[in-house]
Amino acid sequence: MGKFKKYPLNLTTKEKIKAVGNEVINLLIEKNESYGDSALQPAGIFARGNAVDNLASRIDDKLMRIKTQGFQGYGEDNIKDLIGYLILLKVALEYGEDELQPWQEEILDREDIHHIGYYQTRS
Repeated sequence: MGKFKKYPLNLTTKEKIKAVGNEVINLLIEKNESYGDSALQPAGIFARGNAVDNLASRIDDKLMRIKTQGFQGYGEDNIKDLIGYLILLKVALEYGEDELQPWQEEILDREDIHHIGYYQTRS
């Protein structure tokens, strides 16, 4: 697990949060520049879904990789990747122009989840 302990231990929790958050943000910006804006504006060559559908699929894939391979499956930092996809999903939901699919609306309409916009907290 040494791969995850690359920051000095004497950092405050606030500094640790900022360091890890910046690492994920920098990864997203680097990938966005490398791949174009494919996460939020899918090319639609193979996958025909909108940005939210495609990101949900990527999140499912990443969760399955974590389930079968662990946090560092295939030499990747699956946690950082998952956080990145979740941030992109949040951006797509907050700023995207795509209409939500019925299954997405169903999740957002669940009575056991309280919402303020798309922010969710369990009761």
